[in-house]
Amino acid sequence: MNMMLFGPELYFLGMALVLFFLSLQRRVRVEQTYYVALWLSVGGVVLAGWCLFQEGELFFKAYKVDLFSQIFKAALAVGLFLVLMISRNLAHVEERCHPEFYLFLTTCTLGMMMLVSSVELLTIYVSLELSSYSLYILVPLRRGDDIDTEAGIKYLFIGAVSSGFMLFGLSYIFGATHTTYLAEIMPKMGQLIQNPIGVVGLLLALAGFFFKVSVFPFHFWAPDVYQGAANQVTTFIATASKAAAVAMLLRFAALGASFGYSFAEALVVLSIASMTLGNLVAIIQKDFKRMLAYSSIAHAGYILMGVLTMKEAGYISAIYYALAYLFMNFSVFLVIHEVASDGRDLKIPELAGLWYRSPLLTMTLILGIFALAGVPPSIGFTGKLLLFTSAMSSGYFWLVLIGAVNGTISLYFYLRVVYHAYFLEPGPRPKIHLSWPSRLLNYGVCGIIIGFGVFPDRIVELAKVAARLVL
Repeated sequence: MNMMLFGPELYFLGMALVLFFLSLQRRVRVEQTYYVALWLSVGGVVLAGWCLFQEGELFFKAYKVDLFSQIFKAALAVGLFLVLMISRNLAHVEERCHPEFYLFLTTCTLGMMMLVSSVELLTIYVSLELSSYSLYILVPLRRGDDIDTEAGIKYLFIGAVSSGFMLFGLSYIFGATHTTYLAEIMPKMGQLIQNPIGVVGLLLALAGFFFKVSVFPFHFWAPDVYQGAANQVTTFIATASKAAAVAMLLRFAALGASFGYSFAEALVVLSIASMTLGNLVAIIQKDFKRMLAYSSIAHAGYILMGVLTMKEAGYISAIYYALAYLFMNFSVFLVIHEVASDGRDLKIPELAGLWYRSPLLTMTLILGIFALAGVPPSIGFTGKLLLFTSAMSSGYFWLVLIGAVNGTISLYFYLRVVYHAYFLEPGPRPKIHLSWPSRLLNYGVCGIIIGFGVFPDRIVELAKVAARLVL
């Protein structure tokens, strides 16, 4: 076996073992543990980038390494690094739990890396559960009011239900095709998908990924978990976790490609419901993280617009948007972390006068919010343009129209954030002083949001090659 094919996974497994041994210390050295985790994550980013163009199959062809999987592994490594960059001050997490915090972030990343390369049903399920159980532990690690416990229980229960639905769907697919390998299932789906049992089986099998992406009707966990978890955990769930789920959503939905109009119709309904529900309920939110949770539900609906076309252009747009969403969502959570440095839940009115307290954070917030809203020339505008164009070219005019209307609705609650940050007086709140690593992080994220929005060619070309490997 070529070890480099499994290189990123082995590296993060080793990183998890190092953090595990650090967690066994009688006396936790907080600073040392943090820097070990941070610098190990830097090595993970470098290794994932070096292995970007590796190709091959492992473990009796149950594990496929190609550009599609490697792009998302690199994104996951970057996502972990970004979250660790804002994890030096883990307010509301007990010091004795810091090594476990970094450990479970790493095991979750490892599980998601295995997930995006898995092409066999049981391997997919085990990888998904490895990443999920890590998050089930991370969410209630926050100490404070009882909302963290409530969020952890709700996340666990809804995750267990979606996992049960997924297993039920996988059993349908296996029973009908007599194989667990996606490569062998694909040729047999033509006849299967035309029967109700095939459509139901595939939709139920997608339930686990719908849960991760917070697509309607598996979205109920998102608002409470976003609000109840520590800010860094919420950031990880809202960025890296979403990217991995989109990757497997694309790989699974490809089973219905060229077959089954009813399957695409079902995804249209879920897309419309997610977009509309997310944007309408986000309007009335006062807690910033809850607003972003409902925003994520709406963005899951946008991503489904690319998935349901089951064509190359749609898959390219979905891959691009998943990568874009990681950075534009992180930029907003970066501001939340700096403003609410004590780990509290940030209310939107607390952003009043941010332009005076920290001009750099205000710039990062505005660019992130405008990107989420799809305002040019941001990376979010380019992503939405690709999604809408791909859906329109596939004949989904009404879906694009509904998506455009929802995008207009979203401007209301996005611009409300900008209004508080830029047009209201700060009152007695002090100025925010940023460290030089935080400043560099702000400049870097802002540069990516604008740079890849104006010059998306390289990412689109990589996404085009990756999409062909799936379809």
